[in-house]
Amino acid sequence: MSIFSAPVFDATVVFEGQELFKGRGAAQTWAEKVAKEVEAEVTVEKIGTGWALKATVDGEPVTWGIYGQRLSRIGQSG
Repeated sequence: MSIFSAPVFDATVVFEGQELFKGRGAAQTWAEKVAKEVEAEVTVEKIGTGWALKATVDGEPVTWGIYGQRLSRIGQSG
């Protein structure tokens, strides 16, 4: 599930097949944008060599990474 149509041009890394934010600062900036959109607290979490966005939306835990320059829901494996 993509959240935004705005492209993510921040530096990324791939860890275990998931594209993630390379830096915490970029992830935090996007977390603030997503929090406004989903009206929930969104945090950043280090996964391997990158950073992902995490929240609970409608009672369900959600992790977002990047896919094709868009935020996209990912399965966390590590």
